[in-house]
Amino acid sequence: MAQDIDELYYEAVELLKKMISIPSFSREENEVADMIEMYIRAKGHLPSRIGNNIWIKSPDYSETKPTILLNSHIDTVKPVSAWTKNPFEPVIDDNRLYGLGSNDAGASVVSLLHAFFMLTEKPQDYNLIFLASCEEEVSGKNGVELALQSIPQPNFAIVGEPTGMNPAVAEKGLMVLDCTAHGESGHAARNEGINAIYKALKDIEWFRKHEFADSSDLLGPVKMTVTMISSGTQHNVVPDTCSFVVDVRSNECYSNQELFEIINKYTDCEVKPRSFRLNSSKIALENPFVQRAIIAGLEPYGSPTLSDQALMNFPSVKMGPGESARSHTADEYIILDEIREAIEYYFKLLNGLII
Repeated sequence: MAQDIDELYYEAVELLKKMISIPSFSREENEVADMIEMYIRAKGHLPSRIGNNIWIKSPDYSETKPTILLNSHIDTVKPVSAWTKNPFEPVIDDNRLYGLGSNDAGASVVSLLHAFFMLTEKPQDYNLIFLASCEEEVSGKNGVELALQSIPQPNFAIVGEPTGMNPAVAEKGLMVLDCTAHGESGHAARNEGINAIYKALKDIEWFRKHEFADSSDLLGPVKMTVTMISSGTQHNVVPDTCSFVVDVRSNECYSNQELFEIINKYTDCEVKPRSFRLNSSKIALENPFVQRAIIAGLEPYGSPTLSDQALMNFPSVKMGPGESARSHTADEYIILDEIREAIEYYFKLLNGLII
């Protein structure tokens, strides 16, 4: 017998409470993954698992149909010191459910999962896969990147993150650069040596001021920020090295590889990218799901924050209950009505969709 939205909503809230009660920091998600796997089995589905990534396919899965992926992450950051509540004790107060990971992204996990249950109660013209993945908060290689090697190739994905249920149709990428300026050591009291700090300052100023030619209508310009710096051994020694870190947020006009080549051309220091993996993404507004969202009154936008979208080489939208501003903050919460609304919107936008 088909479940109604009220029953699914209450079950989703109870599942989220259980998730909050289990610490699930990135790379430490085993216990919460076990719980979710048991929950899915109790609902009559047979999940697959690799590491702490768990997925289920629609019962009528067919290789002749396109596939839609519903994905969100089960890991959390560690709680900041300013929490006034127990971050692992789910508490409801004034229609708000407080707890670590409630907003980012537990509400998306439970909303997508219960929308999956609703959608698979009737035949659809597409396959549906729900994936609860790990290591999102650290962009780990054993998270969605590993899971995507084991599931059928999706044609489209919804990535559950707190967006106020508006579809993020573009997302900035990330590249972290480790930069080192080299000089020569000497005694600070004498006119000797080559101060690596002074050499680094020239490049740091370039990172601060440089503007890349191509800006995005949705994401704006590429943004570069020097966030860490280290140099010197003691006050009277001219430093021979100065190291600093640059956070580069790319738009869809450039790949991270292209940005690195430009940066390397204009800077003198040694520049080493930690990875090129996390590129910017964008989906056409003409996409059938995006069009349905627009007709429903939702507003497409470009997101400055990173998600597992960066690791998907197929069209995707970032969309989920909650607000990004609540993520990684003390006394994180989700408004209960946002979970109900999310389940309803996911069902409304996906039911009968042709992709």
